[in-house]
Amino acid sequence: MTLQVERVAFGYPPTGKATQSFSLVDVSLSIQRGSLTGLLGPNGCGKTTLLKLMAGVLRPHKGSIGLNGRLLAGISRRALAKQVAVVPQETHPAFDYSVLEMVLMGRHPHLGAFQLEGPEDIAIAQDSLAATGTSHLASRPYMTLSGGEKQRVVIAGALAQVPDVLLLDEPTASLDLAYQMEVASLLRRLNRDRGVSMVLATHDLNLAASVCDSLVLVRAGRVLAHGPTSEVLTVDMIRQLYGVEADVRFHETSGHLTVVPIRHVP
Repeated sequence: MTLQVERVAFGYPPTGKATQSFSLVDVSLSIQRGSLTGLLGPNGCGKTTLLKLMAGVLRPHKGSIGLNGRLLAGISRRALAKQVAVVPQETHPAFDYSVLEMVLMGRHPHLGAFQLEGPEDIAIAQDSLAATGTSHLASRPYMTLSGGEKQRVVIAGALAQVPDVLLLDEPTASLDLAYQMEVASLLRRLNRDRGVSMVLATHDLNLAASVCDSLVLVRAGRVLAHGPTSEVLTVDMIRQLYGVEADVRFHETSGHLTVVPIRHVP
């Protein structure tokens, strides 16, 4: 077992004119070692909040989250960053760093106070660039890259942490079709070759079907279903999750399930 979420509850207080707060309620799930798990659900259902809880950025109000048998609450932020890496939806650095500098930031949890990166850290960063196909971009300013290139560099920085678990929040959002397929292929390869457990929050059902071996469906702060992709990604579950009628079938050429939305069901 890599990551275990046990009956977790979490809520944000109401803000502005809102009379109700958002909350996750009684959420339980397990992320197996070496698995690639997709988090699916409509906007505002709690996917990003759940990722933040699993990353230790937020702490549950009730329940517990454990990593390799230890509670996150008992792990220091530095120690946790050596085991769990996060790829956010967007990354906006404060300065115009080069690509190599961006990736080297992933080594910070492994450095002591005021310690600079050494040859081993640079080698790990270069290996992470090679793994994501971005070695040729090492000297480029990060902000001059395309969206797909930036996303691969951010993933390289996460790999440089040498984590057990990689949490990704909408990694293909705002990317064109070619880059979406490129990132999907990269995630499959990294999961297969490096054995990193991955949790991927996405709105793209076909992306999830193509890369994820298991799915967690979240609606209104609760887990609707959790299990193998082939068992969870069904017509009935998509209707319950999104209120959408869809055609779900196995595509022989692609080798995985495909989802075609047909109509909204009020």
